[in-house]
Amino acid sequence: MSLKLYLDVARTAQWAHDIAAIARSHPAVRSGSVALFALPSLPALSLVRQEFAGTDVRIGAQDLHWADRGAYTGAVSGQDLGAIGCTLVEVGHAERRELFGETDEVVADKVAAAFRNGLVPVLCVGEGVLMSPEDAASACVVQIESALSVAKIVDGEIIVAYEPVWAIGQAQPASAEHVRTVVTTLTSRLRQDRRLATPRVIYGGSAQPGTLTALGDAVDGLFLGRFAHDPAAFGRIVDEAAALR
Repeated sequence: MSLKLYLDVARTAQWAHDIAAIARSHPAVRSGSVALFALPSLPALSLVRQEFAGTDVRIGAQDLHWADRGAYTGAVSGQDLGAIGCTLVEVGHAERRELFGETDEVVADKVAAAFRNGLVPVLCVGEGVLMSPEDAASACVVQIESALSVAKIVDGEIIVAYEPVWAIGQAQPASAEHVRTVVTTLTSRLRQDRRLATPRVIYGGSAQPGTLTALGDAVDGLFLGRFAHDPAAFGRIVDEAAALR
């Protein structure tokens, strides 16, 4: 789950409190058959960590800098993210590329920084416009290969979030057939990389209640955005995930 910058710190803490209650009570989460992670805004990280204490919900940041130390005003070090309890970090989201001008080279350097600091990259990939699923898969493979090109990886864990840019923020996600075709190709590509021990591919892009049921076992999970802001809707999605396990 990524909260982007939708909620202020107080609302984020309340959201985390409500989600933590679900995590503590839901049998599938407690057993580990359904895994959860949350990426709040940076100022809310410490409060979110407190709310999730005693649960298995992993927390992470929505960005990091490619360097660990130096004269980089306003940047956030992967070292420091790890020190405050983050285990994951989002890299390469389409909004970072479009709004902040992040290039393939910047994304690759940030992925390298994540691995260097023991953080699991949540690497976002996706085609910019609607195209055939085969062409979309090819475009995403290129993005993955570029993102992993400079990282030093040994038995690395990575989560690839497939988010077709044209589906982000829309009323409906991409079609199940489209997603299945793309994700199958991405999963095959990642499993060929012997540096990666536990690659996972999840789907984002207006993922919501019903999306996981439609996709079935074609994906390893969902990368939720605004549809997870409502704890009740989030609970229904956890129920869906549990039913598929």
